Amino acid sequence: MSTSAPELATRSLQLTRSYAAPCEEVFRAWTEASAMERWFAPSDDYTVVVPELELRVGGVYRIEMHHKGGAVHKVGGTYREITPPRLLSFTWRWEGSGETLVTVELREQGATTEVILTHSPFSSDEERDKHNHGWVGCLDRLARYLAR
Repeated sequence: MSTSAPELATRSLQLTRSYAAPCEEVFRAWTEASAMERWFAPSDDYTVVVPELELRVGGVYRIEMHHKGGAVHKVGGTYREITPPRLLSFTWRWEGSGETLVTVELREQGATTEVILTHSPFSSDEERDKHNHGWVGCLDRLARYLAR
């Protein structure tokens, strides 16, 4: 059974946040392993390891989120587009699942940077909603990281 275009459109998510930091600093937070390890998880119950981050079009990344209860969640993908400090696009694939696409747009707005994160397409509303929850947590942690 195929999925219609309107159905796929509803199975994407888009989140917008503003941060009191310049675009360059926000872009570095998304593209440097040492920075990502400090914020890239849905909650403080995780520690993050970035064993691979090859920041170039066609380069790969791997992120491991280690939950305090012992579970390890691994995600990886390939960079599709990199336009410092304005745009980052990469594939997203959890171990054992299908591939989706994440696009992060950064827009300078005076003393703040607006981040527009788009992630799609999802195979189900449930998958979209789980990722929405995870991204909200990540973006909250990014705010704390940038405020340090």
